Amino acid sequence: MYTFRKETDLNAFEQFVLANGGWYLQSAKWADVKQDWNHYFYTGFHGDTRVLTALVLERALPGVGKIWYSPAGAVCDPQNADLIKEYAAFMLAEMKKAGATALFYDPCVALRVNGEKQPAGVAAHRNLCAAGFRLNADASRCLYKAPVQLLLRLKDENGNETTPEKLLKSFEKGVRYSVRVGENRGLTERVYTADDIAKNPHILEEYAAVMRDTSDRNDFTERGADYVNHLLTVFGGEQMDIQLVYYDKQKDKALEADRLKRKAELEAQLPTAPEKKLRGIKEEIESIDKQTGHFEERLRETENEGDLIAVAGGLTVHYNGISSCLFGGARDLLRNNLRASHYFNFRRICRSIEMKNDIHDLGYVLLKPTSADADGTLGECVPREDFEGISAFKKSFGADYTEFIGEYVLVADKLRYLAYEKLFDTGKKVLHVVNKVVKKTRK
Repeated sequence: MYTFRKETDLNAFEQFVLANGGWYLQSAKWADVKQDWNHYFYTGFHGDTRVLTALVLERALPGVGKIWYSPAGAVCDPQNADLIKEYAAFMLAEMKKAGATALFYDPCVALRVNGEKQPAGVAAHRNLCAAGFRLNADASRCLYKAPVQLLLRLKDENGNETTPEKLLKSFEKGVRYSVRVGENRGLTERVYTADDIAKNPHILEEYAAVMRDTSDRNDFTERGADYVNHLLTVFGGEQMDIQLVYYDKQKDKALEADRLKRKAELEAQLPTAPEKKLRGIKEEIESIDKQTGHFEERLRETENEGDLIAVAGGLTVHYNGISSCLFGGARDLLRNNLRASHYFNFRRICRSIEMKNDIHDLGYVLLKPTSADADGTLGECVPREDFEGISAFKKSFGADYTEFIGEYVLVADKLRYLAYEKLFDTGKKVLHVVNKVVKKTRK
């Protein structure tokens, strides 16, 4: 029923991805990003009608051979059992011709949303298994990405867009306070595209300072400036940007001057104020005094810094109606005083709304070991201890805890795949040690 071939018309490939709900990971552009991998493009047809596209990345591992990886799986109808079965048979033959060991495949098909099982995800799982794919039941051992994303819907079921004001009102009281307090303490934001950064490379240095503190705090190795520059070049234009939140010392001083002026007005009212208003006046004065205390702390902590300090930021790709937060974090400087992470993430969501996107993807969480559920699908995905706070933080913005169906493997060489299984954990441990050494050397 279906025919498949390597694709040479990348414009047609990309147009199919865009027309059929593809993610940036499934774009032809992602092959340009992953320069250390070889890549192949595949297309499936039903007659003359294009029904599938798939980016396949290839990397050779010592003792394991060539590993193939299809980021986010193929762009196709995962409910079409015949298509999936024939595509799997075709890819198995392609791997054997190329001498590849296995194809790793992790579709962005939801299995659970906020704990509720999705029938479409169960059906997609069954189709993949029937086609010869094996589920990796332990989601903590995925080759590339964990199968959990925190996704915030920016439009309702009728396609009506939300607004920043409506969204802010939906947050819990503590989150609303954390967002609003930043505006009253001198925070401001700027969005930079590739063109801006080409004109002013210092922007990348500011972004790097944010990511360096975040990396040291959360024990991961951040991507260097060359990689970030390359990402911006590949996606370019409005598809990718760096958003930074700054502590503006001069703005903060002006706000403090306004507060002190208000305090003087209140104190002048005290001798003649009616008894019923005295309590309110005194409470407002007390609140201003607390804010002044926080302001003085900020000045002391930044006395050796300039007037405009990048305190939070991140890199976002806007592709096909989805804003995906690739990297993000906050400086240690003023972190508790400003609560810049809350303000930054809210402004990041506002940017997604301005871009008219459907979904704001706050990113992944790493997971504890999982096992298969009773029906054979991936079991419940629980954040790893060091990601529990990160997960809760992302949920606090109204994001849905979305568990995808997981990572599947189509094995072409059983012996070499067994070698991969044995080497996987050893490789992760070695990488972890190397990352720690790099951090110590940098310090």
